[in-house]
Amino acid sequence: MIKVTRLNNTEIIVNAESIHSVQATPDTLITFTNKDRLMVKEPVEELSRRILDYRRMVFQNQASAADVLQQFPDILH
Repeated sequence: MIKVTRLNNTEIIVNAESIHSVQATPDTLITFTNKDRLMVKEPVEELSRRILDYRRMVFQNQASAADVLQQFPDILH
């Protein structure tokens, strides 16, 4: 999940996994996988950074969970 700012200055948290594309029009337009669209204030570069940061965090958490499962293979049984 990432936080973005609508053009009316309200903040909203969106699911980064549901973002299909981001483009500058000149405001930033987020298109979601379900075809919904959202105009936001953050530039494309900032949204890209936030999405990458989110995905890094998710990947690190998955790696940590895998380490736990290796150390305790019977944890799910």
